Amino acid sequence: MNAKSNYCLTLIAMCVAGLLSAAEPDETLMLPPKYRKLLPLHEKLGEPRPGDWLTVQDEPGQTFRQYIRQKPVRADRRRRTIYVQPLGELPETKKKIVELTADFLAAYFQLPVKIREVVSLESVPEAAKRKPGKHRSEQILTTHVLYNILKPRLPRDAVTMIGITASDLWPGEGWNYVFGQASLGDRVGVWSFNRYGDPDRDEEAFKRCLLRTMKTAAHETGHMFSMRHCTLYQCNMCGCNHLGESDRRPLRLCPHCLAKLCHATGADPIKRFESLIEFYNKHGFEEEREFCEKSLELIKPTPIAKNVY
Repeated sequence: MNAKSNYCLTLIAMCVAGLLSAAEPDETLMLPPKYRKLLPLHEKLGEPRPGDWLTVQDEPGQTFRQYIRQKPVRADRRRRTIYVQPLGELPETKKKIVELTADFLAAYFQLPVKIREVVSLESVPEAAKRKPGKHRSEQILTTHVLYNILKPRLPRDAVTMIGITASDLWPGEGWNYVFGQASLGDRVGVWSFNRYGDPDRDEEAFKRCLLRTMKTAAHETGHMFSMRHCTLYQCNMCGCNHLGESDRRPLRLCPHCLAKLCHATGADPIKRFESLIEFYNKHGFEEEREFCEKSLELIKPTPIAKNVY
């Protein structure tokens, strides 16, 4: 019996047993076997808290199998560099955070990452700005950034390009703000420092701003590889409606989203975990390092025992 026949018989047996409907097969069976090994480390998403993303957005989620059927954006031999595009001048501390975030993205996606020269925001028209309000500074329209600033500047060897700005971002009517936004198919995205606190205040504030920046940069870059919001597990690809929810979300990817990333980038998950462990160890992210070490132990091939005579 081949693997496909065994998979189909398993689904039929589970449906007969009443364990799942024919229309909604077990999501774990939609994962390649090596990623299933990681499932015990991951917590299901559970019910959203009041005000969380899934209380205001109705999203079906996306399994690994659904992802690959949608012909996602992928790196290839010609397009395999992630570009980071600063938008507007940044103070030295935030420049440092951008540099560290670029190093992090290189480990996270296992692709080259390059930081480009600053692009001024002085030419942004008034129609693409939102005036300051009682609880907000001036905002820039994200669609203008994506399609009028970033997309025309997309380098030939870019698989994705993400803008970074200190300006607050606004996606249009019906929204107050966003931490970032990206296109699922056009390979451009943007994120903002604006709501992440003052990294110059002290060492703790710097590290918190860096962590928030890494989360958003990786999340929006995931979108540029056609990854939709995760609705299965506590995962960096979960949608976030406010800073408190974002801070609760982990930097790690669930097994489905990790499988998507590796499919899109060609990354070896073992080498990826090793690179992240090195980055987290160097910059003092102990919780993240420990999680990657546990993941690495589970996903590594089991050594074949040799007979001793």
